[in-house]
Amino acid sequence: MKLKLLLILLITFSAQIISAQEGIISGTVMDGEFNDVLPFANILIKGTTKGTTSDFDGKYVLDVEPGTYTVTFSYLGYETKEVSEVIVNPGAEQIIDITLNPLANALDEVVVTTTVSKNTEASVLNLQKNSVALLDGLSIQSIKKSGAGDIASAIKAVPGVSVQGGKFVYVRGLGDRYTKSILNGVDVPGLDPDRNTLQLDIFPTNILDNIIVVKSATADQPADFTGGVVDIVTKDFPSRAEYSFSAGMGYNSSMHFKSNYLKYDGSPTDALGFDNGQRDLAIPQHIETPLPVTDGKRSAALTKLLEPNLKALEEQSGLDFNFGFTAGNQYNLNEDGSKKLGYLASLTYKNSTEFYENIVSGQVYRKQDQDKSVLELTDDRTQTGNLGVNNVLISGLAGISLKSLQSKYKLNVLHIQNGESSASYLRQDNFNVNSNTIFKDVLTYTQRSITNILLNGEHTNEDGSWKVSWKVSPTFSKIYDKDLRTTPFRFDPETGNYTISPSESGDPSRIWRDLEEYNVASKLDLTRKHQLFGREAKLKFGGAYTIKVRDFVVNQFSTPIQSQTGNYSLNFGGDADLVLATNNIYNPQTREGSYVRRDSNISDSFNSQITVGAGYVGDEFKFSDRFNSIVGVRFEKFDLRYTGENQDGEVFDNAAILDKTDFFPSANFIYELNETGNKKIRASFSSTTARPSFKEASNAQIFDPVSSTFFIGNINIQPTYINNYDVRFEAYGEGTNFFAFSGFAKTFNDPIELTFIREARGQFIPLNLGDAKVFGAELEYRKNMDFIPGWEDFSFNANISVIESQQSYSADEEAARRDNLRIGETLDDYRQLQGQSPLLLNVGISYDNDDNGWQGGLVYNVQGKTLEIVGNGDIPDVYTMPFNNLKFNLSKEFGKDNSSKISLKFENILNDKYESVYQSFGAEDQLFSSRHPGQAISLGYSYQF
Repeated sequence: MKLKLLLILLITFSAQIISAQEGIISGTVMDGEFNDVLPFANILIKGTTKGTTSDFDGKYVLDVEPGTYTVTFSYLGYETKEVSEVIVNPGAEQIIDITLNPLANALDEVVVTTTVSKNTEASVLNLQKNSVALLDGLSIQSIKKSGAGDIASAIKAVPGVSVQGGKFVYVRGLGDRYTKSILNGVDVPGLDPDRNTLQLDIFPTNILDNIIVVKSATADQPADFTGGVVDIVTKDFPSRAEYSFSAGMGYNSSMHFKSNYLKYDGSPTDALGFDNGQRDLAIPQHIETPLPVTDGKRSAALTKLLEPNLKALEEQSGLDFNFGFTAGNQYNLNEDGSKKLGYLASLTYKNSTEFYENIVSGQVYRKQDQDKSVLELTDDRTQTGNLGVNNVLISGLAGISLKSLQSKYKLNVLHIQNGESSASYLRQDNFNVNSNTIFKDVLTYTQRSITNILLNGEHTNEDGSWKVSWKVSPTFSKIYDKDLRTTPFRFDPETGNYTISPSESGDPSRIWRDLEEYNVASKLDLTRKHQLFGREAKLKFGGAYTIKVRDFVVNQFSTPIQSQTGNYSLNFGGDADLVLATNNIYNPQTREGSYVRRDSNISDSFNSQITVGAGYVGDEFKFSDRFNSIVGVRFEKFDLRYTGENQDGEVFDNAAILDKTDFFPSANFIYELNETGNKKIRASFSSTTARPSFKEASNAQIFDPVSSTFFIGNINIQPTYINNYDVRFEAYGEGTNFFAFSGFAKTFNDPIELTFIREARGQFIPLNLGDAKVFGAELEYRKNMDFIPGWEDFSFNANISVIESQQSYSADEEAARRDNLRIGETLDDYRQLQGQSPLLLNVGISYDNDDNGWQGGLVYNVQGKTLEIVGNGDIPDVYTMPFNNLKFNLSKEFGKDNSSKISLKFENILNDKYESVYQSFGAEDQLFSSRHPGQAISLGYSYQF
């Protein structure tokens, strides 16, 4: 019995070894006539009987012995292609993506022989080449070659794309509201639900298939984008077992191992991205807080429920570190392999520490209102200090797929957990209303989480003439600002005393904000191949429905000082931790001490609901062999309902704030200038929209304790409508050599912009301000440098976007600007559009050698001066200044089958700063905000097995 068992194990082990020695040829077969896959194409190893067919998704897999092969691809009525010199190593996978073009005469057979491409950018370039819509993209292979560990680091290579704050993508320099990012074709709210784009640094590159940036609208795309739609496409399931591990650490000389780094004692679970309840709301909403003069004992008891730690503590800062795991495989469910089950799982952990010394935050400068001959700005309020931030991010993705020749079902579950803790000690100098100096400790903690489920199916009939795709994706997001603590002391330089002064510095305050949002997105797409004008055409129609419900609740408290002598707070000596020390909490006997008071406003909390119902129809057809088009129209019904109350006591009970029914037409045309299709001209027109967020279309008042600014909602805000025009010339060369020149124009009706409130210091409100125009040009050039002897493994990439924006004034804005013109100053007919960058430049040179495993790249990126906040009257405009980012990465693959990789990266080599400034006629620029990110170096290791 033991001998039989041993024999079975030996046979099984031997079979696994033999199987492990086999290699795989896999890939996708594309239809050259349409930007779509080609199902049921024939794939054959030349000279053998070994072959397979592509499934309805155009994908195929062939298990072969190690060796060199010629692979033949064919389909009835299409050209036959042979790919030679396909080298398959033991246990390795060779990916061949191929495009078959229809024959001019279906009775003739054309055999095109080529060699397998070793440059992995070719697949996305091929997708871009065959697309009717104007798009750019990045393949996962290109991302890995760049050394990027997440999407945010990689996507800057796409023409016209920039990344703000290391997280959020902007397309063509347009602000966040005009760019939309989606996950696997479906809306998913990000960690900041007030943004239209996902936080891109949460996605590790090892779970990606590619990133597609669509710049011209088609009817099947959502209407609420203008700059572009960024579609993050995760891996389907691998054609063989794939397991990987990665780890890394980062060091920044300006931030790490600093003994004066600021933090505060949080909860034991902060390292896992969530608070264990230590920062939960101390006093529930239904409990009133009596004044100490009416019920001193109860007031003292409630005050003792508050966490007493209010001071930013100094401690040495540590390194950034991260690690991740990925696993995936597929299994045949029957003998012929026509049914397959696959899975993919990924877990990523990131822990980063930032420390900014001498930050400038939310300063206020004004024009001299008494004498218009004075050009220099006067300081109203300045604020500087130190800020320490610890950010923990955990993302997990798990997916399972079931696939047959004619159907595919896929279930993905994504969860993201984020905890961000900060501590700062700031000096605020006021010069006008109250001329004083304030020192304050600010402690914040924000806990964010998103859980997204995506269930989708794709089906086709036997001849592939019909295709049905459906998706249902519920998302639950939670953002909790937990116990934001601000403790200000007024400082008297003559006496050296620190006092808590309600009229000048304000009382110590505590804020809890809970935001919960439910989002369910669903869509149905149907595609039918048919004949139009005697040529092949493709009709696409369908619908979508999205519902979003948001609850926003604010609880705000202050801890004033009750004193019989009027100077009780002098006992604190400016030490924030003494404010709620046990012996300083209100004592009914002495009738002195600190106590808690509820300060929440009736307008701080609200409930909103958005529904978007959509239907569309579009047809892709050819006018001639070289002239292709897709035209369509999209219908969207948008409703926003609001429940809340404003400061005047006006009650909104599920009130219809916005009720819009719109049609959005689109047309895309492509003309091939030569028979090979390597030179093309594209043109497109579309109508799109940009809608206000929940926060903007509300009465909410949201305070930022770090910058001491208020965001004020606007219940009367309206959507923006945009007309988009694009034209583009493309030339595809050998391999991945590529040249493109684009021109575009956009007109905006009622653009939404963030502006100062003239009568209130440090308060901002979103408004519809005038109309606007944006027009610009993009140039992209990719060139392999093999024309230089010895430089065969080097390639050069460059793209530049030059953009002009013209925002006309509303009547109120024009009047306010004219009232505050300086002597000698004239008012232009328009100004720059908020959030619009006039220049985007990306230049890089990369090295990639498959034989020695070395990869590297030097990349420079910059974005031009951008209008950040629109001025109002005597407050000038604020501009984000260019940040010159030069980075270098170097990596080496080694070990068996190059399964190990070590990488080294250098960030901000030029040591530039993030700065925003006030700019006014004839005046010296004054800082609105400033942070120095320092220079970072990171080391990473990954292993695939």
